[in-house]
Amino acid sequence: MEVQSVTKVYYVRHAEPNYDNHNDALRELTLKGLDDRKLVTKFLADKEINVAVSSPFRRAVDTIKEFADLKGIKIEVIDEFRERKVDSGWIDDFTSFTQNQWDDFNYKLSDGECLQEVQERNISALLKLIDDYKGKNIVIGGRGTALSTIINYFDTSFGYDEFAKMKNKMPWIVEFQFDSEAHCCAIYKHDLF
Repeated sequence: MEVQSVTKVYYVRHAEPNYDNHNDALRELTLKGLDDRKLVTKFLADKEINVAVSSPFRRAVDTIKEFADLKGIKIEVIDEFRERKVDSGWIDDFTSFTQNQWDDFNYKLSDGECLQEVQERNISALLKLIDDYKGKNIVIGGRGTALSTIINYFDTSFGYDEFAKMKNKMPWIVEFQFDSEAHCCAIYKHDLF
């Protein structure tokens, strides 16, 4: 009898960032965000994590760094897990922008990405990761929109309303379980507060 191996992916949405820094890639965590990493470390402590990867965005790496350092796991930065590019500049009415994107997955600004592109890029990277590390437990440090498009891919009922509800959950962890054929068989959302 063959034992089915389950691959578990713990996708960690970053802790509270410093919104005064408008450089999206280099935006650091606030003091609260740095402190809240303890919640991530505590949650992941008994999950037997084998692999740690992250979006290249600083706050994503920094959110899982304390855990990875504690366990002696090197964080591999995977560019495909980066957040959506909104545009060249800062968006003042971000709420309207995100609603437009969720209403139309192909909506984007002139120098940005649509959610369809973000979803395809992130799902491709996720499926490769699952194939490379079958049967392992993986932590991914990432961002809210990227995570939301992944959830939406496996559960199409996750849309703008669910995105809006999770907008202020930082950090937040979503656990995906995949069977040996890389089919998502379960999604668990873990609130840390």
